[in-house]
Amino acid sequence: MRYFRSFAVLASLVLFCPAAAAQEVREIKVTMKRFEFNPKTITLRKGEKVKLTVVSQDVAHGLAISEFDIDVQVRAKQSKSIEFTPDKEGKFDITCSVFCGDGHPEMMGELIVTSAQASGMKVDFDERAPGVVIVESGGERIRIDTTTKQVTSLSKSEPAATQPVVAEKGEESRRTSEPYDNRIVNVPTPKRVPRHSLNVYFSHRFQQPVRQDDVPVREEFRGIFGLDSNSVSSLGFTYGITDRLYANIQRSPLFQQGLNRTIEIGLGYHLLDEAGRSPIALSAYASMEGNNNFSEEFTWNIQAMMARSVTKYVNLFFSPAVHLNANGQDRFRSPLKDSFPLDPEARDFRLGRHTGSFGFGVNARIRPTASILFEYTPRVGFKMGLVEATFDPTFTRITRFTNRSEAEIGFGIEKRLGRHSFALTFSNTQATTTSRYNSSNLFLPPGRFTIGFNLFRRLL
Repeated sequence: MRYFRSFAVLASLVLFCPAAAAQEVREIKVTMKRFEFNPKTITLRKGEKVKLTVVSQDVAHGLAISEFDIDVQVRAKQSKSIEFTPDKEGKFDITCSVFCGDGHPEMMGELIVTSAQASGMKVDFDERAPGVVIVESGGERIRIDTTTKQVTSLSKSEPAATQPVVAEKGEESRRTSEPYDNRIVNVPTPKRVPRHSLNVYFSHRFQQPVRQDDVPVREEFRGIFGLDSNSVSSLGFTYGITDRLYANIQRSPLFQQGLNRTIEIGLGYHLLDEAGRSPIALSAYASMEGNNNFSEEFTWNIQAMMARSVTKYVNLFFSPAVHLNANGQDRFRSPLKDSFPLDPEARDFRLGRHTGSFGFGVNARIRPTASILFEYTPRVGFKMGLVEATFDPTFTRITRFTNRSEAEIGFGIEKRLGRHSFALTFSNTQATTTSRYNSSNLFLPPGRFTIGFNLFRRLL
């Protein structure tokens, strides 16, 4: 008799499910909280009319499915609804289109659209409870106890058996890692600075390259490949005024021809996240640099920072910038210019006044919290470097000047641990302020690099 009752219940359920699926609009509730969707996976049939009720449980969130032109933005602890009919089959990413905190880039879900003919019914027997059947159809789970004749609706994560289930002790919750840092090596990225967060950035660059021309490896090994040479340590702070607007201050102690203890002060604004209808992340930045501790020889910078993910693990960056008055005082000229008579060609020599730079970069994750870094920054206009003089045969008159200049290039490996990140870097420059990192102040060609490192830490 028991088996007959089970068969009867199952038969009635099979007849019932198609009728339920034939309803005009299927309603699905999706809750959002830092940093997850529930349910994480939504399964629909092609051509099925659906009403999504999207609820935020904590802060403002967004639910975006770019392939169906869906971008629902919900304020904190409120809800919105949207109706749509999927017209294509496949698997599609669900992303959060409103910045909601450090784990925002990892807040992902999935929409699965199956063939219109798929019934979507699944029947299982609960081994822990004889006489209990679990039926799943159209994203819903129903528990049928043929012994007590009870029918119960279950959530996807709810256990089927009536017996209490002892939860295993999970790992201590950890802060979700971020896909990339505020800089690659020197080139900035459009990473957000969260509201009211205070962040410190520390960079260290040695002067002597790892490999030198005409120097035996034994001698280089004695100097630990440049680690015994002089170094430059720059320090900077950023503060998130809002979730989009931030302030930045940085000081570089470099003291060379034209570079004299530079302080940079700037403001940045985050315009777009790579989610919803935006194919890129985008930020804008404007700053002012002054030598001799922000007291003379000022430069103005205007910069855009863009990022685009090409896979889940690889991000591409482009950061074009204009540097106004980068050499307004002609302070990078040769010190010999005022010491010797000059031929007309040498007298008319000018390095230029303004600079345009084009920073390209890649961040490729090889582990969930580790990445390989690469960047290259060509530029136009004024090019910082070494100005060399050419003398006449008597060595009494300068006939011409030559500007030796190399574009910035760098690579490294980065490790992120929550609010902290460390990057071991190799680059051909010690300069790190916005108007100076695009050139090698060490006049090193792309085949010569110095060791350095970047440290980033969120203090608040």
